Amino acid sequence: MELVFASSNEHKVNEIRAIIGSAIILKSLNDIACFDDIPETGSTFEENAGQKSRYIFDRYHCDCFADDSGLEIDALNGEPGVYSARYSGSRDFEQNMQLVLDRLEGQNHRTARFRTVISLILNGKEHLFEGSIEGKITLQRSGSKGFGYDPIFQPDGYEISFAEMDPAEKNRISHRAIAVEKLISFLNQ
Repeated sequence: MELVFASSNEHKVNEIRAIIGSAIILKSLNDIACFDDIPETGSTFEENAGQKSRYIFDRYHCDCFADDSGLEIDALNGEPGVYSARYSGSRDFEQNMQLVLDRLEGQNHRTARFRTVISLILNGKEHLFEGSIEGKITLQRSGSKGFGYDPIFQPDGYEISFAEMDPAEKNRISHRAIAVEKLISFLNQ
C-alpha cells in the first residue's frame, strides 16, 4: 500500500516512517512535488488535519493522511493548542518554548499533554485517529534530541524530557505513535 503523508516536515516524516516500518510505502509532500502552502485555518486539530488531507486528496487524487498536533497546557487553558507551531507569532520553537516558560513562571501546576489527530482520506472517505500523552512542562529546557517542545515536555512515568529520550523510545510512547498505531490497525483490517 502507498500513502502520502501531507507533510514536508522531515522530522515528522522520518518519525512516522520509523513507526510504520516497511508495510506501507510512505511518501511526503516533497515526494509528490507538492510545495503549496496548505491552509490550516481550523480552530481544532481535527479541522486542521482534515483541511490538509482533503487538500492533497482533491489536488493529487491519492490516498493520504495528515496530522495536526500540539501541546495543551492546563494552566494556560489549553494553550498553545492548535497554535503550537506559531505560538510566539513565529515558527521559531526557541521563541515558542521561551514564551511557554515565561507564562508558567512561578506556576506549580504544570500538567500538559501532547495531542495528535490524524485525518486519513482513503477512497475519498475520511477517518480520524487520535493519540495523546500526558506529562508536565519542565522548569527549563533539557536534551537535544527531538524537535518542537520536546526539550520542555516530560511524559508521565519518566524523569527525562522527550528531547533526552532515545528516539526509538519516544516513537514507542508519543502522541503521534499512538495515533499512527490506530491508523495502522485500521489499515490492517
